[in-house]
Amino acid sequence: MERILRFRILGPLRAYRGDEELDLGPGKQRAVLTVLLLNAGRPVSVAHIIEAVWSDDPPENGANVVQKYVAGLRRALDPDQPPRSPAQLLALTDAGYVLRVRPDAVDAEVFHQKVRRARVARAENRLADAAAELRTALGLWHGEPLAGQSGQVFEAARARLVDSRATALEAWAEAGLRLGHHREIVADLVRMVGEFPFREQLRGLLMLALYRCGRQAEALATFRDIRGLLRTEYGIEPGGSLQELHRQILRSDPTLAAPLSAEAAATAPVATAAAAVGEKNSDASAATAPAMAGPSALNNSVPPPVVYVPDRAARRPWATWVETALGVALVLISFGVLTWTVILYYAGRRRSRWLGLAVLGYLGLIGLFVVAMELTSENEDTVTALDAAGLLALLVAWLGGAANVVLLNERLGLFQRPRYPSDADDRVRREQARYLVYQHPAARRDLLIGRPDLPRTFDDGGLVDVNAVPESVLAGLPGLTPQQARHIAIDRWMRGPFASMEELTARCLLPLTAADHLREILLFLPPPLASDAAKPVPKTPVEPNSS
Repeated sequence: MERILRFRILGPLRAYRGDEELDLGPGKQRAVLTVLLLNAGRPVSVAHIIEAVWSDDPPENGANVVQKYVAGLRRALDPDQPPRSPAQLLALTDAGYVLRVRPDAVDAEVFHQKVRRARVARAENRLADAAAELRTALGLWHGEPLAGQSGQVFEAARARLVDSRATALEAWAEAGLRLGHHREIVADLVRMVGEFPFREQLRGLLMLALYRCGRQAEALATFRDIRGLLRTEYGIEPGGSLQELHRQILRSDPTLAAPLSAEAAATAPVATAAAAVGEKNSDASAATAPAMAGPSALNNSVPPPVVYVPDRAARRPWATWVETALGVALVLISFGVLTWTVILYYAGRRRSRWLGLAVLGYLGLIGLFVVAMELTSENEDTVTALDAAGLLALLVAWLGGAANVVLLNERLGLFQRPRYPSDADDRVRREQARYLVYQHPAARRDLLIGRPDLPRTFDDGGLVDVNAVPESVLAGLPGLTPQQARHIAIDRWMRGPFASMEELTARCLLPLTAADHLREILLFLPPPLASDAAKPVPKTPVEPNSS
Protein backbone atom coordinates (compact mmCIF):
# COMPACT_ATOMS: atom_id res chain seq x y z
CA MET A 1 0.00 0.00 0.00
CA GLU A 2 1.37 3.39 -1.01
CA ARG A 3 2.23 5.68 1.86
CA ILE A 4 0.90 9.11 0.88
CA LEU A 5 2.87 12.23 1.78
CA ARG A 6 0.79 14.80 3.70
CA PHE A 7 1.61 18.23 5.15
CA ARG A 8 0.00 20.31 7.88
CA ILE A 9 0.47 24.09 8.07
CA LEU A 10 -2.80 25.05 9.85
CA GLY A 11 -0.87 24.87 13.09
CA PRO A 12 2.78 23.91 13.76
CA LEU A 13 4.41 22.52 10.61
CA ARG A 14 4.14 18.73 10.36
CA ALA A 15 4.81 16.22 7.57
CA TYR A 16 3.64 12.61 7.42
CA ARG A 17 4.29 9.66 5.13
CA GLY A 18 1.35 7.43 5.83
CA ASP A 19 1.06 7.41 9.63
CA GLU A 20 4.76 8.13 10.18
CA GLU A 21 5.74 11.69 11.12
CA LEU A 22 8.86 12.89 9.31
CA ASP A 23 11.81 14.73 10.83
CA LEU A 24 11.99 18.01 8.91
CA GLY A 25 15.33 19.15 10.33
CA PRO A 26 16.35 22.52 11.81
CA GLY A 27 14.18 25.63 11.96
CA LYS A 28 15.49 27.33 8.81
CA GLN A 29 15.05 24.15 6.81
CA ARG A 30 11.46 23.93 8.03
CA ALA A 31 10.97 27.58 7.01
CA VAL A 32 12.21 26.79 3.48
CA LEU A 33 9.68 23.94 3.30
CA THR A 34 6.93 26.29 4.49
CA VAL A 35 7.67 28.71 1.63
CA LEU A 36 7.50 25.84 -0.86
CA LEU A 37 4.23 24.56 0.65
CA LEU A 38 2.64 28.00 0.38
CA ASN A 39 3.46 27.82 -3.34
CA ALA A 40 2.94 24.08 -3.85
CA GLY A 41 3.07 23.15 -7.52
CA ARG A 42 4.54 26.54 -8.51
CA PRO A 43 8.25 27.38 -8.89
CA VAL A 44 9.74 29.61 -6.18
CA SER A 45 12.87 31.58 -6.94
CA VAL A 46 15.91 31.35 -4.69
CA ALA A 47 15.71 35.10 -4.08
CA HIS A 48 12.13 34.78 -2.83
CA ILE A 49 13.08 31.92 -0.49
CA ILE A 50 15.97 33.93 0.96
CA GLU A 51 13.77 36.98 1.45
CA ALA A 52 10.99 34.99 3.11
CA VAL A 53 13.21 32.96 5.45
CA TRP A 54 15.86 35.51 6.41
CA SER A 55 13.96 38.76 5.77
CA ASP A 56 16.34 41.70 6.39
CA ASP A 57 19.32 39.58 7.47
CA PRO A 58 20.18 37.30 4.52
CA PRO A 59 23.21 35.01 4.92
CA GLU A 60 26.33 35.23 2.81
CA ASN A 61 26.17 32.85 -0.14
CA GLY A 62 22.42 32.58 0.38
CA ALA A 63 21.92 30.44 -2.72
CA ASN A 64 24.33 27.83 -1.35
CA VAL A 65 22.55 27.84 2.00
CA VAL A 66 19.17 27.32 0.31
CA GLN A 67 20.66 24.50 -1.77
CA LYS A 68 21.90 22.80 1.41
CA TYR A 69 18.45 22.99 3.05
CA VAL A 70 16.74 21.74 -0.13
CA ALA A 71 19.09 18.75 -0.15
CA GLY A 72 18.13 18.06 3.48
CA LEU A 73 14.43 18.26 2.61
CA ARG A 74 14.89 15.84 -0.28
CA ARG A 75 16.48 13.31 2.07
CA ALA A 76 13.64 13.74 4.58
CA LEU A 77 10.72 13.75 2.15
CA ASP A 78 11.95 11.30 -0.48
CA PRO A 79 14.52 8.99 1.13
CA ASP A 80 14.07 6.31 -1.54
CA GLN A 81 15.30 8.54 -4.36
CA PRO A 82 18.43 7.04 -5.99
CA PRO A 83 21.55 9.16 -5.50
CA ARG A 84 22.47 11.58 -8.28
CA SER A 85 19.14 11.02 -10.03
CA PRO A 86 16.90 13.96 -11.02
CA ALA A 87 14.61 14.93 -8.17
CA GLN A 88 10.90 14.58 -8.89
CA LEU A 89 9.25 15.60 -5.60
CA LEU A 90 11.37 18.73 -5.01
CA ALA A 91 12.79 19.71 -8.38
CA LEU A 92 14.89 22.60 -9.62
CA THR A 93 13.56 24.41 -12.70
CA ASP A 94 14.67 27.50 -14.59
CA ALA A 95 12.21 29.55 -12.51
CA GLY A 96 13.26 28.11 -9.14
CA TYR A 97 12.45 25.21 -6.86
CA VAL A 98 9.04 23.55 -7.16
CA LEU A 99 7.45 21.12 -4.70
CA ARG A 100 5.22 18.68 -6.60
CA VAL A 101 2.60 17.19 -4.28
CA ARG A 102 -0.98 15.99 -4.60
CA PRO A 103 -3.65 18.74 -4.49
CA ASP A 104 -4.99 17.27 -1.23
CA ALA A 105 -1.57 16.81 0.39
CA VAL A 106 -1.58 20.22 2.15
CA ASP A 107 -4.26 20.78 4.80
CA ALA A 108 -4.66 24.47 3.89
CA GLU A 109 -5.58 23.54 0.31
CA VAL A 110 -8.03 20.91 1.60
CA PHE A 111 -9.56 23.60 3.83
CA HIS A 112 -10.09 25.96 0.88
CA GLN A 113 -11.55 23.16 -1.27
CA LYS A 114 -14.11 22.27 1.38
CA VAL A 115 -15.02 25.93 1.90
CA ARG A 116 -15.62 26.27 -1.86
CA ARG A 117 -17.79 23.14 -1.88
CA ALA A 118 -19.74 24.52 1.08
CA ARG A 119 -20.32 27.76 -0.83
CA VAL A 120 -21.72 25.81 -3.78
CA ALA A 121 -23.95 23.72 -1.50
CA ARG A 122 -25.23 26.86 0.22
CA ALA A 123 -26.04 28.46 -3.14
CA GLU A 124 -28.08 25.34 -3.98
CA ASN A 125 -29.92 25.53 -0.62
CA ARG A 126 -28.25 22.33 0.63
CA LEU A 127 -27.56 23.83 4.04
CA ALA A 128 -26.94 20.54 5.85
CA ASP A 129 -24.26 19.62 3.31
CA ALA A 130 -22.73 23.10 3.55
CA ALA A 131 -22.58 22.90 7.36
CA ALA A 132 -20.99 19.45 7.19
CA GLU A 133 -18.31 20.63 4.75
CA LEU A 134 -17.54 23.66 6.90
CA ARG A 135 -17.40 21.55 10.06
CA THR A 136 -14.87 19.24 8.43
CA ALA A 137 -12.85 22.16 7.07
CA LEU A 138 -12.65 23.89 10.46
CA GLY A 139 -11.66 20.61 12.10
CA LEU A 140 -8.39 20.74 10.11
CA TRP A 141 -7.14 23.63 12.25
CA HIS A 142 -4.72 22.80 15.07
CA GLY A 143 -3.84 26.26 16.38
CA GLU A 144 -2.11 29.27 14.87
CA PRO A 145 -1.22 28.67 11.21
CA LEU A 146 2.48 28.67 10.30
CA ALA A 147 3.27 28.69 14.03
CA GLY A 148 6.89 29.50 14.78
CA GLN A 149 7.58 31.19 11.44
CA SER A 150 8.32 34.93 11.38
CA GLY A 151 8.87 37.47 8.62
CA GLN A 152 6.61 39.53 6.39
CA VAL A 153 5.92 36.72 3.90
CA PHE A 154 4.76 34.33 6.62
CA GLU A 155 2.84 37.09 8.42
CA ALA A 156 0.94 37.93 5.23
CA ALA A 157 0.11 34.27 4.57
CA ARG A 158 -0.94 33.80 8.19
CA ALA A 159 -3.25 36.82 8.01
CA ARG A 160 -4.97 35.47 4.89
CA LEU A 161 -5.47 32.04 6.46
CA VAL A 162 -6.87 33.50 9.68
CA ASP A 163 -9.34 35.67 7.78
CA SER A 164 -10.46 32.65 5.73
CA ARG A 165 -11.05 30.74 8.95
CA ALA A 166 -13.07 33.61 10.46
CA THR A 167 -15.23 33.75 7.33
CA ALA A 168 -15.77 29.99 7.43
CA LEU A 169 -16.82 30.24 11.07
CA GLU A 170 -19.40 32.88 10.14
CA ALA A 171 -20.73 30.74 7.29
CA TRP A 172 -20.93 27.68 9.57
CA ALA A 173 -22.82 29.62 12.25
CA GLU A 174 -25.22 31.12 9.70
CA ALA A 175 -25.96 27.66 8.26
CA GLY A 176 -26.65 26.41 11.78
CA LEU A 177 -29.13 29.21 12.38
CA ARG A 178 -30.88 28.52 9.08
CA LEU A 179 -31.19 24.88 10.11
CA GLY A 180 -32.69 25.85 13.47
CA HIS A 181 -29.67 24.80 15.56
CA HIS A 182 -29.49 28.04 17.53
CA ARG A 183 -29.35 26.33 20.93
CA GLU A 184 -26.44 24.12 19.87
CA ILE A 185 -24.23 26.91 18.50
CA VAL A 186 -24.70 29.68 21.10
CA ALA A 187 -21.66 28.61 23.15
CA ASP A 188 -19.50 28.41 20.02
CA LEU A 189 -20.67 31.84 18.90
CA VAL A 190 -19.69 33.33 22.26
CA ARG A 191 -16.17 31.95 21.86
CA MET A 192 -15.98 33.13 18.27
CA VAL A 193 -17.02 36.68 19.23
CA GLY A 194 -14.33 36.68 21.92
CA GLU A 195 -11.74 35.68 19.36
CA PHE A 196 -12.89 38.17 16.68
CA PRO A 197 -14.46 41.01 18.68
CA PHE A 198 -14.74 43.50 15.78
CA ARG A 199 -16.59 41.30 13.25
CA GLU A 200 -20.16 42.61 13.26
CA GLN A 201 -21.56 39.62 11.38
CA LEU A 202 -20.56 37.34 14.26
CA ARG A 203 -22.19 39.75 16.72
CA GLY A 204 -25.39 39.73 14.71
CA LEU A 205 -25.46 35.93 14.54
CA LEU A 206 -24.91 35.69 18.29
CA MET A 207 -27.67 38.23 18.98
CA LEU A 208 -30.07 36.28 16.77
CA ALA A 209 -29.16 32.93 18.35
CA LEU A 210 -29.64 34.32 21.87
CA TYR A 211 -32.97 35.88 20.93
CA ARG A 212 -34.23 32.60 19.47
CA CYS A 213 -33.21 30.84 22.69
CA GLY A 214 -35.47 33.19 24.66
CA ARG A 215 -32.51 35.23 25.99
CA GLN A 216 -33.57 38.65 24.72
CA ALA A 217 -31.77 40.58 27.48
CA GLU A 218 -28.47 38.88 26.65
CA ALA A 219 -28.98 39.60 22.95
CA LEU A 220 -29.43 43.30 23.75
CA ALA A 221 -26.39 43.22 26.04
CA THR A 222 -24.34 41.81 23.14
CA PHE A 223 -25.29 44.84 21.07
CA ARG A 224 -24.37 47.20 23.92
CA ASP A 225 -20.98 45.49 24.18
CA ILE A 226 -20.06 46.00 20.51
CA ARG A 227 -21.40 49.56 20.53
CA GLY A 228 -19.37 50.39 23.63
CA LEU A 229 -16.26 48.81 22.12
CA LEU A 230 -16.59 50.80 18.87
CA ARG A 231 -17.32 54.02 20.75
CA THR A 232 -14.36 53.57 23.09
CA GLU A 233 -11.88 52.52 20.43
CA TYR A 234 -12.93 54.64 17.44
CA GLY A 235 -15.77 56.95 18.46
CA ILE A 236 -18.21 55.44 15.94
CA GLU A 237 -21.47 53.48 15.99
CA PRO A 238 -22.16 49.93 14.78
CA GLY A 239 -23.28 49.50 11.17
CA GLY A 240 -26.85 50.12 10.10
CA SER A 241 -27.63 46.42 9.67
CA LEU A 242 -26.65 45.58 13.23
CA GLN A 243 -28.62 48.56 14.54
CA GLU A 244 -31.69 47.39 12.59
CA LEU A 245 -31.36 43.92 14.10
CA HIS A 246 -31.17 45.55 17.52
CA ARG A 247 -34.37 47.45 16.88
CA GLN A 248 -36.09 44.27 15.67
CA ILE A 249 -35.12 42.46 18.86
CA LEU A 250 -36.41 45.36 20.95
CA ARG A 251 -39.85 45.10 19.40
CA SER A 252 -39.80 41.26 19.19
CA ASP A 253 -40.17 41.29 15.42
CA PRO A 254 -41.85 38.02 14.32
CA THR A 255 -39.52 37.76 11.29
CA LEU A 256 -36.70 36.82 13.68
CA ALA A 257 -38.40 33.59 14.77
CA ALA A 258 -36.58 30.32 14.21
CA PRO A 259 -37.57 28.19 11.17
CA LEU A 260 -40.18 25.53 11.91
CA SER A 261 -38.08 22.74 10.46
CA ALA A 262 -34.78 22.02 8.78
CA GLU A 263 -36.59 21.58 5.47
CA ALA A 264 -38.17 25.02 5.77
CA ALA A 265 -34.79 26.46 6.68
CA ALA A 266 -33.35 25.30 3.39
CA THR A 267 -35.64 27.64 1.49
CA ALA A 268 -36.15 30.51 3.96
CA PRO A 269 -33.62 33.16 5.01
CA VAL A 270 -32.37 33.36 8.59
CA ALA A 271 -33.82 36.85 9.00
CA THR A 272 -33.85 39.93 6.87
CA ALA A 273 -31.73 41.99 9.24
CA ALA A 274 -29.29 39.24 10.17
CA ALA A 275 -28.62 38.32 6.55
CA ALA A 276 -27.80 41.96 5.81
CA VAL A 277 -25.14 42.16 8.52
CA GLY A 278 -22.68 41.55 5.69
CA GLU A 279 -21.56 38.25 4.21
CA LYS A 280 -17.82 38.31 3.72
CA ASN A 281 -16.08 36.59 0.82
CA SER A 282 -13.71 33.90 2.06
CA ASP A 283 -10.97 35.16 -0.24
CA ALA A 284 -11.00 38.68 1.22
CA SER A 285 -7.59 39.77 2.54
CA ALA A 286 -7.63 41.40 5.97
CA ALA A 287 -5.59 40.52 8.97
CA THR A 288 -6.88 39.86 12.45
CA ALA A 289 -5.85 38.41 15.79
CA PRO A 290 -3.77 35.21 15.81
CA ALA A 291 -5.91 32.13 15.09
CA MET A 292 -6.50 29.76 17.98
CA ALA A 293 -8.80 26.80 18.37
CA GLY A 294 -12.10 26.50 16.53
CA PRO A 295 -15.47 25.94 18.18
CA SER A 296 -15.65 23.01 20.53
CA ALA A 297 -18.38 21.39 18.45
CA LEU A 298 -15.96 21.16 15.54
CA ASN A 299 -12.85 19.83 17.23
CA ASN A 300 -13.12 18.71 20.83
CA SER A 301 -9.41 18.01 21.10
CA VAL A 302 -8.49 21.69 20.71
CA PRO A 303 -8.19 23.81 23.87
CA PRO A 304 -10.39 26.90 24.33
CA PRO A 305 -9.24 29.96 22.39
CA VAL A 306 -7.00 32.59 23.88
CA VAL A 307 -8.87 35.86 23.40
CA TYR A 308 -6.68 38.61 22.03
CA VAL A 309 -7.50 42.01 23.51
CA PRO A 310 -5.65 44.94 21.91
CA ASP A 311 -3.59 47.03 24.28
CA ARG A 312 -5.76 50.14 24.37
CA ALA A 313 -3.40 52.10 26.60
CA ALA A 314 -0.54 51.57 24.15
CA ARG A 315 -2.53 53.34 21.46
CA ARG A 316 -3.58 56.32 23.54
CA PRO A 317 -1.65 59.46 22.59
CA TRP A 318 -1.08 60.63 26.17
CA ALA A 319 0.92 57.48 26.97
CA THR A 320 3.28 58.18 24.08
CA TRP A 321 3.66 61.82 25.14
CA VAL A 322 4.53 60.78 28.71
CA GLU A 323 7.04 58.22 27.49
CA THR A 324 8.68 60.76 25.21
CA ALA A 325 8.78 63.45 27.90
CA LEU A 326 10.41 61.11 30.40
CA GLY A 327 13.03 59.98 27.88
CA VAL A 328 13.90 63.53 26.81
CA ALA A 329 14.02 64.73 30.43
CA LEU A 330 16.42 61.95 31.41
CA VAL A 331 18.71 62.82 28.51
CA LEU A 332 18.68 66.57 29.23
CA ILE A 333 19.06 66.32 33.01
CA SER A 334 22.01 63.95 32.70
CA PHE A 335 23.64 66.20 30.04
CA GLY A 336 23.66 63.25 27.67
CA VAL A 337 25.50 60.86 29.99
CA LEU A 338 22.45 58.57 30.27
CA THR A 339 21.34 58.84 26.66
CA TRP A 340 22.53 55.30 26.01
CA THR A 341 20.17 53.92 28.68
CA VAL A 342 17.12 55.53 27.02
CA ILE A 343 18.10 54.23 23.56
CA LEU A 344 18.80 50.81 25.11
CA TYR A 345 15.19 50.78 26.38
CA TYR A 346 13.85 51.38 22.86
CA ALA A 347 16.29 48.85 21.36
CA GLY A 348 15.07 46.15 23.77
CA ARG A 349 11.39 46.95 23.31
CA ARG A 350 11.59 47.04 19.52
CA ARG A 351 14.27 44.33 19.22
CA SER A 352 16.20 46.54 16.82
CA ARG A 353 19.83 45.82 16.04
CA TRP A 354 20.21 49.33 14.60
CA LEU A 355 19.19 50.89 17.89
CA GLY A 356 21.62 48.49 19.58
CA LEU A 357 24.38 49.95 17.42
CA ALA A 358 23.17 53.44 18.37
CA VAL A 359 23.60 52.49 22.04
CA LEU A 360 27.22 51.58 21.36
CA GLY A 361 27.65 54.88 19.53
CA TYR A 362 26.37 56.92 22.48
CA LEU A 363 28.57 54.94 24.86
CA GLY A 364 31.52 55.73 22.61
CA LEU A 365 30.70 59.46 22.72
CA ILE A 366 30.53 59.45 26.52
CA GLY A 367 33.73 57.42 26.67
CA LEU A 368 35.47 59.95 24.43
CA PHE A 369 34.33 62.78 26.69
CA VAL A 370 35.57 61.04 29.85
CA VAL A 371 38.96 60.18 28.29
CA ALA A 372 39.39 63.74 27.03
CA MET A 373 38.68 65.16 30.48
CA GLU A 374 41.06 62.73 32.17
CA LEU A 375 43.96 63.36 29.79
CA THR A 376 43.65 67.15 29.94
CA SER A 377 42.91 67.53 33.65
CA GLU A 378 46.51 68.63 34.38
CA ASN A 379 46.46 71.38 31.75
CA GLU A 380 43.37 73.25 32.84
CA ASP A 381 44.65 76.60 31.59
CA THR A 382 44.85 75.56 27.95
CA VAL A 383 42.16 74.24 25.65
CA THR A 384 43.42 71.49 23.33
CA ALA A 385 41.87 69.76 20.34
CA LEU A 386 41.16 66.78 22.59
CA ASP A 387 39.14 69.06 24.91
CA ALA A 388 37.11 70.31 21.97
CA ALA A 389 36.49 66.77 20.72
CA GLY A 390 35.31 65.67 24.17
CA LEU A 391 32.93 68.62 24.54
CA LEU A 392 31.58 68.07 21.03
CA ALA A 393 30.96 64.38 21.83
CA LEU A 394 29.05 65.36 24.97
CA LEU A 395 27.00 67.91 23.03
CA VAL A 396 26.05 65.32 20.41
CA ALA A 397 25.06 62.80 23.08
CA TRP A 398 23.07 65.49 24.90
CA LEU A 399 21.14 67.39 22.24
CA GLY A 400 21.33 64.73 19.54
CA GLY A 401 20.08 62.12 21.98
CA ALA A 402 17.08 64.24 22.93
CA ALA A 403 16.18 64.70 19.26
CA ASN A 404 16.64 60.97 18.69
CA VAL A 405 14.13 60.11 21.43
CA VAL A 406 11.53 62.42 19.87
CA LEU A 407 12.06 60.94 16.41
CA LEU A 408 11.66 57.41 17.74
CA ASN A 409 8.10 58.12 18.87
CA GLU A 410 6.23 58.20 15.57
CA ARG A 411 2.84 58.08 17.26
CA LEU A 412 3.14 61.73 18.28
CA GLY A 413 1.82 62.48 14.81
CA LEU A 414 4.85 64.64 13.99
CA PHE A 415 7.13 62.26 12.11
CA GLN A 416 4.87 59.45 10.95
CA ARG A 417 5.84 57.25 8.04
CA PRO A 418 4.51 53.96 6.66
CA ARG A 419 5.59 51.08 8.88
CA TYR A 420 6.81 47.71 7.70
CA PRO A 421 4.27 44.99 8.61
CA SER A 422 5.81 43.15 11.55
CA ASP A 423 4.15 41.84 14.67
CA ALA A 424 0.76 40.51 15.70
CA ASP A 425 -0.34 43.85 17.17
CA ASP A 426 0.09 45.60 13.82
CA ARG A 427 -1.81 42.81 12.05
CA VAL A 428 -4.74 43.29 14.42
CA ARG A 429 -4.72 47.06 13.96
CA ARG A 430 -4.62 46.72 10.18
CA GLU A 431 -7.55 44.29 10.27
CA GLN A 432 -9.55 46.65 12.47
CA ALA A 433 -8.70 49.64 10.30
CA ARG A 434 -9.70 47.82 7.09
CA TYR A 435 -12.94 46.77 8.74
CA LEU A 436 -13.68 50.38 9.73
CA VAL A 437 -12.93 51.69 6.24
CA TYR A 438 -15.29 49.27 4.49
CA GLN A 439 -18.03 49.00 7.14
CA HIS A 440 -17.99 52.62 8.37
CA PRO A 441 -16.94 54.90 5.49
CA ALA A 442 -16.98 57.97 7.74
CA ALA A 443 -14.05 56.50 9.69
CA ARG A 444 -11.82 57.05 6.67
CA ARG A 445 -12.34 60.79 6.95
CA ASP A 446 -12.50 61.05 10.74
CA LEU A 447 -9.51 58.82 11.57
CA LEU A 448 -7.37 59.52 8.45
CA ILE A 449 -6.85 55.81 7.86
CA GLY A 450 -4.08 55.14 5.35
CA ARG A 451 -2.70 58.70 5.55
CA PRO A 452 0.65 58.62 7.42
CA ASP A 453 1.50 61.97 5.84
CA LEU A 454 -1.12 63.76 7.98
CA PRO A 455 -0.99 64.42 11.75
CA ARG A 456 -3.28 61.95 13.56
CA THR A 457 -3.59 59.92 16.73
CA PHE A 458 -5.26 56.76 15.39
CA ASP A 459 -2.90 53.80 14.83
CA ASP A 460 -3.97 51.87 11.72
CA GLY A 461 -1.07 49.40 11.84
CA GLY A 462 0.89 51.11 9.05
CA LEU A 463 -1.73 51.12 6.28
CA VAL A 464 -1.13 53.39 3.27
CA ASP A 465 -3.82 54.55 0.84
CA VAL A 466 -1.91 54.34 -2.43
CA ASN A 467 -4.49 56.54 -4.19
CA ALA A 468 -4.18 59.42 -1.70
CA VAL A 469 -0.66 59.71 -0.25
CA PRO A 470 1.97 61.94 -1.90
CA GLU A 471 5.02 60.65 -3.73
CA SER A 472 7.26 61.18 -0.70
CA VAL A 473 5.28 58.54 1.22
CA LEU A 474 5.34 56.14 -1.73
CA ALA A 475 9.12 56.47 -1.85
CA GLY A 476 9.31 55.24 1.76
CA LEU A 477 7.29 52.06 1.15
CA PRO A 478 9.18 48.80 1.70
CA GLY A 479 10.42 47.15 -1.46
CA LEU A 480 9.99 50.26 -3.67
CA THR A 481 12.76 52.31 -5.23
CA PRO A 482 12.39 56.09 -5.69
CA GLN A 483 12.01 55.53 -9.43
CA GLN A 484 9.15 53.05 -8.89
CA ALA A 485 7.45 55.48 -6.49
CA ARG A 486 7.69 58.24 -9.12
CA HIS A 487 6.24 55.85 -11.72
CA ILE A 488 3.27 55.06 -9.44
CA ALA A 489 2.58 58.74 -8.77
CA ILE A 490 2.72 59.66 -12.46
CA ASP A 491 0.60 56.70 -13.54
CA ARG A 492 -1.99 57.52 -10.87
CA TRP A 493 -2.16 61.12 -12.05
CA MET A 494 -2.46 60.22 -15.74
CA ARG A 495 -4.68 57.09 -15.67
CA GLY A 496 -6.62 57.39 -12.42
CA PRO A 497 -6.63 55.53 -9.11
CA PHE A 498 -5.61 51.90 -8.66
CA ALA A 499 -8.28 49.34 -7.79
CA SER A 500 -6.16 46.40 -6.61
CA MET A 501 -2.66 45.11 -6.01
CA GLU A 502 -2.80 43.23 -9.30
CA GLU A 503 -3.68 46.41 -11.22
CA LEU A 504 -0.89 48.33 -9.50
CA THR A 505 1.61 45.60 -10.33
CA ALA A 506 0.51 45.40 -13.97
CA ARG A 507 0.32 49.13 -14.65
CA CYS A 508 3.63 50.00 -12.97
CA LEU A 509 5.50 46.77 -13.83
CA LEU A 510 6.42 46.08 -10.21
CA PRO A 511 8.39 42.90 -9.42
CA LEU A 512 6.67 40.13 -7.45
CA THR A 513 8.94 40.74 -4.45
CA ALA A 514 7.72 44.32 -4.18
CA ALA A 515 4.09 43.20 -4.49
CA ASP A 516 4.56 40.71 -1.63
CA HIS A 517 5.96 43.48 0.56
CA LEU A 518 3.15 45.91 -0.20
CA ARG A 519 0.10 43.64 -0.22
CA GLU A 520 -0.40 43.79 3.56
CA ILE A 521 -0.08 47.55 4.00
CA LEU A 522 -1.70 49.11 0.94
CA LEU A 523 -5.28 50.33 0.70
CA PHE A 524 -6.94 50.86 -2.68
CA LEU A 525 -9.68 53.33 -1.82
CA PRO A 526 -11.49 55.48 -4.39
CA PRO A 527 -10.85 59.22 -4.12
CA PRO A 528 -13.32 60.80 -1.64
CA LEU A 529 -16.16 62.85 -3.05
CA ALA A 530 -16.14 66.57 -2.41
CA SER A 531 -19.49 66.20 -0.65
CA ASP A 532 -18.01 63.58 1.67
CA ALA A 533 -15.16 65.84 2.66
CA ALA A 534 -17.62 68.54 3.67
CA LYS A 535 -19.80 66.28 5.80
CA PRO A 536 -19.69 66.90 9.55
CA VAL A 537 -18.91 64.11 12.01
CA PRO A 538 -22.20 62.30 12.73
CA LYS A 539 -23.69 62.67 16.17
CA THR A 540 -24.24 59.65 18.36
CA PRO A 541 -27.87 58.49 18.05
CA VAL A 542 -29.97 57.95 21.14
CA GLU A 543 -30.56 54.28 21.97
CA PRO A 544 -34.23 53.24 21.91
CA ASN A 545 -35.71 52.63 25.33
CA SER A 546 -36.07 48.87 25.82
CA SER A 547 -38.89 49.39 28.27
